[in-house]
Amino acid sequence: MLVLLQAVLGFDNLLYIAIESNKVGNESDAKKVRKWGIGIAVALRIVLLFLIVKLFALLAEPLFGIHLKGFIYGDFTAQALITLVGGGFIIYTAIKEIHHLLQVDHIEHSEGGGTRTVMGAITLIVLMNLVFSVDSILSAMAIASVDAANIVDSAGATIAQFKGTIVDCKSSLINNPVAGAVGCEPTKTYQVPLMVIAILLSGLAMILLADRVTEFLKKNRMYQVLGLFILFLVGVLLVTEGAHLAHLELFGFKIDAMSKSSFYLVVGVLVVTDIISNRYQKRLWAQKQAEILGTTETAGQDAVDAFKGKKPGAH
Repeated sequence: MLVLLQAVLGFDNLLYIAIESNKVGNESDAKKVRKWGIGIAVALRIVLLFLIVKLFALLAEPLFGIHLKGFIYGDFTAQALITLVGGGFIIYTAIKEIHHLLQVDHIEHSEGGGTRTVMGAITLIVLMNLVFSVDSILSAMAIASVDAANIVDSAGATIAQFKGTIVDCKSSLINNPVAGAVGCEPTKTYQVPLMVIAILLSGLAMILLADRVTEFLKKNRMYQVLGLFILFLVGVLLVTEGAHLAHLELFGFKIDAMSKSSFYLVVGVLVVTDIISNRYQKRLWAQKQAEILGTTETAGQDAVDAFKGKKPGAH
């Protein structure tokens, strides 16, 4: 389940890697960017996992607040700021690349809005991976958490940890009293080794798939725009999630997080619409070419039949 979660949440990351790696000079450098970028990002994701598990409470502590009632209101945590800034940067990247595709004179030179050095591309991939990591690690922690309890004294300080639910902890204290203990408080422990294995497997999958995704986008340029719009939606998802974490209100309206189910529904509709639209356009183009070049009145219909796999003249 954890590996599947990391794979699903890593798809948008893979799109960003494919788009960013295309901005370096040649294909050998692009492959180097993808492999090194993903490798370094996976190593840092594991480090980030340990930090988040240890400092989970600090991430939820407000760093500062903006309290202008009726205009902007919110309390910003470290997690909210990372998510907001990362989402905003992804939206900017997607809009910039879409604008470039519309402005470029030669389609073959539409790999990106400008050249990027190998180190520059790797750095951006690693930074964006860390932004994606916060969400995926927190989701993984929710799945890989185990209910536990702390045995506390009258001051609320932890005397010992109990491996089990708070109900089991209270029953244990009744049957086996602990000196100075007055009760139990609920807490959670996290299966960190399992999460590390899931991150490593998802990183290996990204390394194996990165070249294929990039090559697919090069050969099927009509899907490059689709990928950029999906990336744009990922940015919107992150910005709304960051705003929700900050309890952000703009002009008195509370900003709610875009649900994951809504995100995947929109992406699914976009993909299906794009596939059907491209197929229809190819059919129209085949009919148009046949009518221009054909010598018979039924040339256009014959082209449509051939596109459908039917024998020409069978209509």
